[in-house]
Amino acid sequence: MLAARITGVDAADPLAGLSVGEHPQPAPEEGWSVVRVRAASINHHDLWSLRGAAGLRGAPLPRVLGSDAAGVDEHGREVILHSLVNDPSWPGEESLDPHVSMLSDFYDGTLAEWVVAPTVNLIDKPPSLSFEHAACLPTAWLTAYRMLFVLAEATPDTTILVQGGGGGLATAAIMLARAAGVRVWVTSRSAQKRARAIELGAERAFAPGARLPERVDAVLESVGAATWEHSTKAVKPGGTIVVAGVTSGNHPPLDLERVFMAKLRILGTTMGTREELERLVRFCAEEGIRPPVHQVMPLAQARQGFAAMLGGELFGKVVLRP
Repeated sequence: MLAARITGVDAADPLAGLSVGEHPQPAPEEGWSVVRVRAASINHHDLWSLRGAAGLRGAPLPRVLGSDAAGVDEHGREVILHSLVNDPSWPGEESLDPHVSMLSDFYDGTLAEWVVAPTVNLIDKPPSLSFEHAACLPTAWLTAYRMLFVLAEATPDTTILVQGGGGGLATAAIMLARAAGVRVWVTSRSAQKRARAIELGAERAFAPGARLPERVDAVLESVGAATWEHSTKAVKPGGTIVVAGVTSGNHPPLDLERVFMAKLRILGTTMGTREELERLVRFCAEEGIRPPVHQVMPLAQARQGFAAMLGGELFGKVVLRP
């Protein structure tokens, strides 16, 4: 089958280890299902894999990249994949399992014609969602949903600041917050992306580091070193900073005095639970929310999609169709 694979790691040139070509078709083990992929989207997680992220050392090569997909299982059911893979005996929340993995980490991922996943990880795709839109939800959109409604506890009387208003996670947060009646502000280096964020539902958009009209209830932070100082100053006393990424660097300055004097809550998260993904999918279907898609392209052109993400050219998701 055709697949976009990682064949090697290179921190300086991540695309050097990307190969688009033939890969053995997967066979499901007991408790797993095979899904014919109709659409898959790429994430920054895929670039971290290609860079050799520390948490993936020892992962097998080659393996198929990708954690987001929608398709059709062996029974003809249209499904969306939840990509966290747990120890079957783990009784708690999926993300807290010490042995949790993710499709594309130690298992083949979704950027292929076929993928296998635990049967329990397949959730129904609503007919109103296209395969392309559905394939955008399981990673960035699920993370944004959890950041907003589970950890930041956003309600219509709160104001949220989203740092870095162009990526998939940020656009998800903007649209979800708007649909729930939450006031959302964003930052972005690009005037064009700031304007687009307003179109998507942000009330106001600012240049990075800009002084805000007032402090916010919570900050959704996925940029890292470049915006961290601004995030700690932008949130009101007793407020929350939810962290789910470090695209600009992993070692920001940390004003500990500000943290304890202002009684800030700093919460980290990745992904979300299967139940949260089901709630997210229902919310999008009921509210008519459709993830912005930067471009849809054939799987065979995956390298072009990765290059666009690496260059910071995206507003929304790159979706690949086998």
